Amino acid sequence: QVQLVESGGGLVQAGGSLRLSCAASGSIFSINYMAWYRQAPGKQREWIASIFRSGGTNYSDSVKGRFTISRDNAKNTVYLQMNSLKSEDTAVYYCYADARGTYWGQGIQVTVSS
Repeated sequence: QVQLVESGGGLVQAGGSLRLSCAASGSIFSINYMAWYRQAPGKQREWIASIFRSGGTNYSDSVKGRFTISRDNAKNTVYLQMNSLKSEDTAVYYCYADARGTYWGQGIQVTVSS
């Protein structure tokens, strides 16, 4: 079992920045990769970034060049640095872990005002 807790969301003006955190606990040794997803009102949940055990990363085209996923192994935490935010980035953001099963955080709201 893996538990994920997101933090760092909130309200920001367009063009601003936010950093989300996802603290993992439990069977963290079993984690293959972690990712961030988001779900805007009335839309399906969308993958936006992944970070693998090797440290490699992938990004969706919608956030590439603006968002950065990273991790601090000592803190068992994955981050999502979000820069140049746009109103269309408004969504609930979810942390995800692939670890002999799939695990989700509770989600955290990010609202970008134009």
